[in-house]
Amino acid sequence: MKLHLNTDAGQLLFTGYGDDHVLINGRRHEFSLLLSARGIEPAPWAGLGFEALTASHFEWVALRDLDILLLGTGTRLRFPHPSLTRSLIDARIGLEVMDIGALCRTYNILIAEGRSVGAAVLIEPLA
Repeated sequence: MKLHLNTDAGQLLFTGYGDDHVLINGRRHEFSLLLSARGIEPAPWAGLGFEALTASHFEWVALRDLDILLLGTGTRLRFPHPSLTRSLIDARIGLEVMDIGALCRTYNILIAEGRSVGAAVLIEPLA
């Protein structure tokens, strides 16, 4: 799916997505990542499936200066156990779980509003 936006120069936005990738400012990324106003960071869960997520992955995110984290769980909606996301609560970071398409659209809207948002993209290895 391709997204069309009016973008500010230098702002990183999702411009498309598929089952196995996202496009950020037209550049294809086929690995799990965290996108925020700080830029693109390879995620420590890269190469892992949803079931392999641990509390330490969310602790890594909790160290970022975010108000809200959007967690994209691929092509279907899956919720991590609350014990895994406790560090986000302690850091006062809200969590919204969504599929990859909703994540891309929601991130672009929130970042355009000037919100402190991060998009954690989970791209699972092909089986």
